[in-house]
Amino acid sequence: MKQAYIAGPLFDDHEREYLVKIAEIVESFSFNTFLPHRDAGLVTGDFTFEKKVKVFDVDMEFLEPAELVVALLTGRDVDSGTAAEIGYAYKSGKRLIGISANTIKPINNFVWGLFDYGNDIVENLDDLKIRLGKEFS
Repeated sequence: MKQAYIAGPLFDDHEREYLVKIAEIVESFSFNTFLPHRDAGLVTGDFTFEKKVKVFDVDMEFLEPAELVVALLTGRDVDSGTAAEIGYAYKSGKRLIGISANTIKPINNFVWGLFDYGNDIVENLDDLKIRLGKEFS
């Protein structure tokens, strides 16, 4: 089965819930998805060296084989962890789709460029369904 990695900020309930909705849409197109907070769990307590290693290693275990990376591009600026995942995916030749969730601030120009000069950024969940339907139905 096809593998997809869902990237995005995990700082509040709203972001995490939106990422779950993204994963459910991607899964409806016959992808196995990895959603870090759902599948590996949130880090609680002190973010120790051991926890940092585990988070990085588990994320890479699922990012490496993914053929599709869907990234939530919201916030004052694109989350730094999400940006790193996007850069890795781009350099690895993975299919990238960004979702801006109708953000009011322009997306970082370099990040925008990694998404085929913005052509692979959709604005909402309905547009994500349409994009995936054109490519993966």
